[in-house]
Amino acid sequence: MSAKPSLTATRVLVYTVLAVAALFFLLPLYAMLVTSFKTAEEIRAGHLLSLPAGLNWDSWSTAWSSACTGVDCNGLRPFFWNSVSMAVPAVLISTLWGSLNGYVLSLWKFRGSDTLFGLLLFGVFMPFQVVLLPMSQVLGWLGISSSIGGLVLVHCLAGLAGTTLFFRNYYSAIPGELVNAARIDGAGFWQIFWRIVLPLSTPIVMVTLIWQFTNIWNDFLFGVIFSGTDSKPITVGLNNLANTSSSVKAYNVDMAAAVIAGLPTMAIYVLAGKFFVRGLTAGAVKG
Repeated sequence: MSAKPSLTATRVLVYTVLAVAALFFLLPLYAMLVTSFKTAEEIRAGHLLSLPAGLNWDSWSTAWSSACTGVDCNGLRPFFWNSVSMAVPAVLISTLWGSLNGYVLSLWKFRGSDTLFGLLLFGVFMPFQVVLLPMSQVLGWLGISSSIGGLVLVHCLAGLAGTTLFFRNYYSAIPGELVNAARIDGAGFWQIFWRIVLPLSTPIVMVTLIWQFTNIWNDFLFGVIFSGTDSKPITVGLNNLANTSSSVKAYNVDMAAAVIAGLPTMAIYVLAGKFFVRGLTAGAVKG
């Protein structure tokens, strides 16, 4: 009978597999970074993975302020601030809205609340392509088509099913006796929400904020369909920049632009990733 592998050998194997997986997923990011710091001559003469001779920030400056996206040569800067103006209110509104829905559907149940929740969950699995035409008609009726406000509304509605699911599952673990005791003491709907439920919601709030920000910032479909000339998000700007033809393809500028577009979401995960994991383990995806 063969002996079982030692704990040390098993640990080495696990770490080796994890290291190979991390290398596999981080290799494209490495290639983007080193290419963004190379000059055009280094790109033509060198290898894709070779290190640059130095930190050349010219491609970053060009991508930010002077690269052409079609006929507009102002770089990604206006698209970046459009995305900020769209993502921040959309994330905050959809998170607060989802928390209220989850609060009602878990702690203030009414007749048909479970059926309503089940119907709402269709929004999690429904492909967004089917709502493009009716959503464009609604935005036109409201007079906010091709605007930042229209994009905010679209992302709030698109993310509402997911945020409601997160908060409803999380709030289902809150003891009903706690809410009943607050009612006996005279607390109403809003007092219980603001003073009892919301202070207990830090883990799931962090999960939802990170989840929504990532989805909204990285969205291309809604951005290209519902934005106007002055409201295009950074994903559309990056696409336009990469597809703008020129005599010589500036791969270093394209790579720098791609990193700039991804920096906010990468920064969010680096700074708040531990809160995301804590929120998940605290019941964010509990059934």
